[in-house]
Amino acid sequence: MKCFRWSLALLVFVLAGEAFAAGLLAPVGSSHQPIQIRDHRVSVVVENGFAKTEVRQVFFNPNAADVEAIYSVPVPKSGSLSEFSIAVGEQTLLGEVVEKSRAESIYEEEKQKGNDAGLGSKHGYQTYEFAIARVAAQSEAEGRYVYYQPLEIDTGVGRYLYALEDGGTDDAAQRFWSTNEKVEGTFSIDVELRSVWPIMDVRVPDYDKVAQIDRVDDGNFKVHVERQGAELGRDFVLYYRLEDDLPGRVEMIPFRDDPNAPGTFMLVVTPGIDLKPISGGTDYVFVIDVSGSMAAKMATLQDGVVQAIEGLRAGDRFRVVAFNNRAWEVVGWQEVGEAKLRSSVAAIRGLRASNGTNLYAGLEIATDGLDDERATSVVLVTDAVANVGMIAPQDFAALVSRYDVRVYGFLMGNNANWPLMRLITSRTGGFSAGVSNADDLIGQVALAKEKIGHEVLHDVELEIDGVRVFDVTGLTPRRVYRGQQLVLFGKYEGSGQARLQLRARLTGEDKTYSTKFVMPASDDKHPEIERLWALSRIEELEDLDAVGLLEGALGPAVEQIGVDYQLVTDYTSMIVLDDAGHQRHGIDRANRDRVARENSAQTRRAMSAPRNYRVDAPAAAPAAAQPGQPLAEKKRRGMFAGRAPRRRGGGSGAIDPLSGVAAFGVGFAALRARRRRQRS
Repeated sequence: MKCFRWSLALLVFVLAGEAFAAGLLAPVGSSHQPIQIRDHRVSVVVENGFAKTEVRQVFFNPNAADVEAIYSVPVPKSGSLSEFSIAVGEQTLLGEVVEKSRAESIYEEEKQKGNDAGLGSKHGYQTYEFAIARVAAQSEAEGRYVYYQPLEIDTGVGRYLYALEDGGTDDAAQRFWSTNEKVEGTFSIDVELRSVWPIMDVRVPDYDKVAQIDRVDDGNFKVHVERQGAELGRDFVLYYRLEDDLPGRVEMIPFRDDPNAPGTFMLVVTPGIDLKPISGGTDYVFVIDVSGSMAAKMATLQDGVVQAIEGLRAGDRFRVVAFNNRAWEVVGWQEVGEAKLRSSVAAIRGLRASNGTNLYAGLEIATDGLDDERATSVVLVTDAVANVGMIAPQDFAALVSRYDVRVYGFLMGNNANWPLMRLITSRTGGFSAGVSNADDLIGQVALAKEKIGHEVLHDVELEIDGVRVFDVTGLTPRRVYRGQQLVLFGKYEGSGQARLQLRARLTGEDKTYSTKFVMPASDDKHPEIERLWALSRIEELEDLDAVGLLEGALGPAVEQIGVDYQLVTDYTSMIVLDDAGHQRHGIDRANRDRVARENSAQTRRAMSAPRNYRVDAPAAAPAAAQPGQPLAEKKRRGMFAGRAPRRRGGGSGAIDPLSGVAAFGVGFAALRARRRRQRS
């Protein structure tokens, strides 16, 4: 079989508005007046590589009878739902995670008895649902939930998404439920950014006219958005750009409150590799999802594809493929030129969304007719909800394994099939990201082009020795792209000095980068790391199960992790009761104790400056390798002095700085210019 050398790349496109969003659910045709959302308040803290999101909502029942309230929201990517509580009058009910069937049985029992109870559930990659058994007639109840998620810095830019829009991928739910997404009173979002590295810019693209952005100091920004009578139909996306020319680095955030038990860690590696631009003409295959679930997104999808084609350089070629129930060629191979571009644009504008999603056929036809003498990027735009033709994950794994293929997967909208795209990208050594309606098109396209237009580190291997580490997730990607961080979670035993080695090939040469650091016997500052590791471990098990490589059954393994670390999963749910109810059903208060520990640590951290957890040791500042050193001390030791010397050829050394971090600054400048043109 002929082996093509090609890349599957995906540029990013903004979504159009959806007809279905987060909100309170009621069966279609219900005789009750819809439950109202009186207030919706969101509080976010971003610090040390992860975010805590806390949502508080006040519900009001306008009916003359007690009514159950069910609130639905899209599942955030890699979000670990860890708290759900209900305040009714003077009483607060707290949630505990148990087996899903047990939680559902207890909830139904308490609801039938007319008792106060709640249930937090996850439905695949689609939605979280929060049920409150009884909102008293003409009365209020407050629901509160919390989730954590890791955030990666990409080419010096961080992104936080608060997902509200529905992706239109669950037809059955939309036929059964009607949704009340209107907030009668106040809708507000407060975000605090706490960074040990200086923050140069903060943007909230879709809320820029109402967002209040305050700079507290170099590494601390606060963002406030408030509206009256808003609807929960638009995502909130926040970008923050770190200082240019920051050093390449290794940051290790540990948690270990019992020296006699294993510790948990989050390791963030920002490689310092000078990846050069790729010269010469490039071939592009645009593969467009035109299935029914894309109907509300087609106009903007078409605009995005046209804009990407118009941005191609002389010497480039392109081709366009579309798929729904089947796949077909819309535009054959074309060289960049004005006349040919006009006819191609007309063909793209003529596409209409309908029928199902044969993603397999789209990927299969994209491999036909490629020139193995030219670099090829295949631009795929989809929500990945495959429902026609080959749909099993094993089929996709086999397809992408036929060629030397890289999948750079960007999914359109919330409720998109993250597990499938994660499988494809991890199998092929690519990367994936989501796109919201509230994302800024120009900045996202600039970021994607930065990656696919530069050299890539190949055959990446990452190894930790000196201290026993195990159950490490995210180890290791086959390739590392310009600006890409590696984020790993794991467990460790013992303590003392450990060594991290990153080995890779660049332009045919072997590269080795090494650093040493201390794994602590105890550190109680970040208990949330345990939940983040648990969710990462669950995602890894799901990927193995999808391709038939998991030893044992998935359900019991995920259920055990969910109960042990108090996470809502597809096999566990959170039952919310008062103290007497938990005691009555024999439920341990594991989550109550875990939440108390997390809240205590967060309070202590909020009272001091962010801590620098960099553990690699630059030659100019060896003392800076100690974790937990305050920001002010880091500055005195020259941590922000700029680049370390670039290393050429083979050999080993400390992790050096990434070149080109400023490239996304061009994206921000373009965004500002576009905004100015729009205003004028």
